[in-house]
Amino acid sequence: MNQIEIPLNLDSFEKNSQEIKVLREVLLCRKNVGHLMDDERAMDAMQRTVEGLRTMREFPDFSNIEFRALLVAVIFDLAEIHFTLKDYKQSEKELDTLFKILDNLVKLDETRFGKFHILAMELSTRIIRSRKKALDLLVKQQINAGALYDKVNSGVVAATDKLVDSLRNIGQLLASTGDLKAALKFYAEAIKFSKKRTGRVTRKEVKMTIEMAEIMMRIRSMRPRASRLLNAILPHAISLETIELEQDILALQSLIESEADNESKWRMFIHQLTLSAKAKFKKNDKPEARVNKEKQTPADSTEKK
Repeated sequence: MNQIEIPLNLDSFEKNSQEIKVLREVLLCRKNVGHLMDDERAMDAMQRTVEGLRTMREFPDFSNIEFRALLVAVIFDLAEIHFTLKDYKQSEKELDTLFKILDNLVKLDETRFGKFHILAMELSTRIIRSRKKALDLLVKQQINAGALYDKVNSGVVAATDKLVDSLRNIGQLLASTGDLKAALKFYAEAIKFSKKRTGRVTRKEVKMTIEMAEIMMRIRSMRPRASRLLNAILPHAISLETIELEQDILALQSLIESEADNESKWRMFIHQLTLSAKAKFKKNDKPEARVNKEKQTPADSTEKK
């Protein structure tokens, strides 16, 4: 993932101020996110990005341009991370939020922020193309899975592994298109056949269970179930000595724990941003409106005469 960089004017803030502390902490957070994405640690990167957004709520003035510029960069990170995780629907939601903030910044300074509007449009195009590609692949995978089911039912043992991979692929594709409940059904089938084939919990089953829990997290009512599933699979990840999978489980658990409190605050956060932006633009528009009115007054008085 190539992170966008918006140079900030930190000199406009007093040294050791609350504003500087928040901005520097979030900038460090973004740096860590970049390293995690380079190491293909998308789950940990998402957790760090959410922490960065939580920190930004502590900034005193949501209408500040430098604050908004950094917020755009952080939301870009989050949208790219969800795109990497093939959660195209969530990535689109984040882009919607991004455009609301970015549109106002472009009005203030098109030279500084115009190019980021173009980058957001490019990401939006990538999402649309990826979703279309996923739908095309989904049809092929479903046909392939049907043929493999027939072989497995006929007693062809070697076909089971291929069926597991096919069911998992269908689950991933359905999740990427936003059909989450259908995706979970295919994941459940894949895990069932995989356990039946191996007779034990292997790294593959752990990985698929984590992917299944990540999909459950996107459905609010299923988050407690996702948490229980992760707790159940963690001992297996530890016994297999798979540090990467342990880290993914812990990252998802942390996200679930903060989600209930974070979601309502996030909505309020965006709402406050929108209100402060509207107020600021109304204030900026008043002088211009007054000038236009003064220009029209002589003409209007002449017509009355």
